[in-house]
Amino acid sequence: MSTPASNGPKSAFNTFNLVAGAILVVGLILTVLRFTQGIGPVTNLDDNNPWGIWIGFDLLCGVALAAGGYTTSAACYIFGLKRFHSAVRPAILTAFLGYALVVFALQYDLGRPWRLPYPIFVSQGTTSLLFEVGLCVMLYLTVLFVEFTPAMFEWLGWKKIRKVVVKLTLVLTIFGVVLSTLHQSSLGALYTIAPSKLHPLWYSPYMPLYFFVSSIAAGMSMVIFEGSMSHKKLHRMMDEEYLKHHDGVVFGFGKAAALVLFGYFFIKTMGVAYDNNWHYLVSGYGLLFLTEMLGFVALPCFLYAVGVRDRNLSLIKKASIITVLGIVFNRFNVSMIAFNYHLPAADRYFPSMTEIGISVFIVTLGVVIFRFITTRMPIFFEHPDYKGDH
Repeated sequence: MSTPASNGPKSAFNTFNLVAGAILVVGLILTVLRFTQGIGPVTNLDDNNPWGIWIGFDLLCGVALAAGGYTTSAACYIFGLKRFHSAVRPAILTAFLGYALVVFALQYDLGRPWRLPYPIFVSQGTTSLLFEVGLCVMLYLTVLFVEFTPAMFEWLGWKKIRKVVVKLTLVLTIFGVVLSTLHQSSLGALYTIAPSKLHPLWYSPYMPLYFFVSSIAAGMSMVIFEGSMSHKKLHRMMDEEYLKHHDGVVFGFGKAAALVLFGYFFIKTMGVAYDNNWHYLVSGYGLLFLTEMLGFVALPCFLYAVGVRDRNLSLIKKASIITVLGIVFNRFNVSMIAFNYHLPAADRYFPSMTEIGISVFIVTLGVVIFRFITTRMPIFFEHPDYKGDH
């Protein structure tokens, strides 16, 4: 099959491969340590902090940043905004890999991968939020895989089965939006059961709404950020159709992200007012909260708006980076920094080097797989046998 790429990397021993290879080797060694020595010797987790960076970063951040899949496909197939079509396949691939790696990372916390299907198929806890999150993630990961398969079938030349899957696009998109709404909000709802442990500036009965709305901004910002990075590093894999719509996708998502961030800032402020938590703003945690709200919500909202008004692509891309970092900052605050805030410093959680190393390993693994797929399958270009058949 011909692709836009006529020349790939000149050598397998390029800088990216060498750095990624070294990280993967170290990650495999850490993986062996985790599954041979148990969770205690390789983490700083304890009874006060049973959930650490593998939940705060790998799961909470991973799920939020993978929200570009449902936001992009909903914009294109439900709201009929076809100008975003070129961004659908990269967004679906990013979301699929994001969720697959969330499940993969979860095994480091659980420790017994063969028991993963147990709570879904053997002993269901139907009154548990964790059960609802697990069920939704399992179903949505399946939906994302099916949504991704047309690109794989085009690469393999399986035309008949590809035709069947393409006909299911609208149904899969609706199913994906429903499942995402449920589990994105439920992740926030998990923390509503710990009102005495989470600092009042972050705790609110509206946390499910906060998590859901912020995931929309995160998903759109991730589409802009991932598109910008791919534009630099994988430009050779993009056809004229993708490149023609690239700027329009950035401006469209930038405008939408500005509106969502404005709404998110408003409801977060209303949350502080509802619980009358203004006095906490003049404390150390108040400074942290104001940094998050002003530096990682209000600032990118303003930059997005100015960038769209002035048709400034560079400003919008900078805003997307700040928003992505802001989502990570928020999830860290909720799950680790502002959690157990009342404990003395000696009892506070900080991840071990093994925990950090495994998180870096998982992110690198995702980048390597994304690069492998996008340099082989029609993600940034239309397959010549299916021109206009999407």
